Amino acid sequence: MNPTALPDVQATQVYGRRLVRTLLTTGAAGGVVVLLQGPLGAGKTCLVGGLAQALAIGEPITSPTFALAQHYQGQWRHQPQALVHLDLYRLEQPGAADQLFWEEEELAYEQGALLAVEWPERLSQWPQDAWHLQLHMAARGRLAVLRSP
Repeated sequence: MNPTALPDVQATQVYGRRLVRTLLTTGAAGGVVVLLQGPLGAGKTCLVGGLAQALAIGEPITSPTFALAQHYQGQWRHQPQALVHLDLYRLEQPGAADQLFWEEEELAYEQGALLAVEWPERLSQWPQDAWHLQLHMAARGRLAVLRSP
């Protein structure tokens, strides 16, 4: 896909809200994984906040760096819709990152959840059916590049 300019926090959250429609209407029926790449401060957690807004999740979205995973319950098109926010930043050993990811992915597929993964670089292997969203720092904000599975 073409890069999308995200000049500020508001634009990043709007992009996240719009992204939900793409992910949930074109994704697999049993759950959807989106891998979020970008340097510290690129807006990964901010974007997940936009995903949560689209799912009518009222809780504040914070980086799960220390908790590693946060589970939220929202709704999409008047149906329950779970969001799992996973942050692999602190898991420098691929085995630990892989184990946590596969556990959360299995749960996400069982629940039909949207699984947003920050720092997928920590994984030894990426799932083939995952969406990839790369956030690049730009002179004015950031650029988002989305690739479908």
